[in-house]
Amino acid sequence: MSRSAAMLVYRFDPNSDLEVLIAHMGGPLWAHKEDHAWSIPKGLFEPGEDALTAARREFHEELGSPAPEGPYLELGDTKQPSGKVITTFAVHGDHDVTTFSSNLFEMEWPRGSGTVQWFPEMDRAGWFDLPTAATKLVKGQVPILARLTEAVRRQTTPSS
Repeated sequence: MSRSAAMLVYRFDPNSDLEVLIAHMGGPLWAHKEDHAWSIPKGLFEPGEDALTAARREFHEELGSPAPEGPYLELGDTKQPSGKVITTFAVHGDHDVTTFSSNLFEMEWPRGSGTVQWFPEMDRAGWFDLPTAATKLVKGQVPILARLTEAVRRQTTPSS
């Protein structure tokens, strides 16, 4: 089973609405897609590797700067339609998307051409309210937004 670690950064807009930072997947396969073509910054991690450490590393690789410092909310595991499991952490922060710079990957493009080209893993990032993020995220990641909402609610609601 393939495992990924993800870092979901969130903030509150001036109306106290929750917003999340997500990134549009790069490369020619996603170039002309908008809905369900965005992702929470994430990447594979190996057995025995700390998932939070991996999530922080992957955020830095995909967005070009370190993730905000914790405290981190553990949002648990989410199984994707592909069978991959994503372990997600969330952190409050106000990440500057103007500093965006993603790592690169290589692939043969056009397919069957024998030409290998380099593409950014993510080609842009942005802040979105939750309803908009739900239309932009790949479908398997949408349930993570509900987990974030619940975790933030628990964090901000005083105990009786």
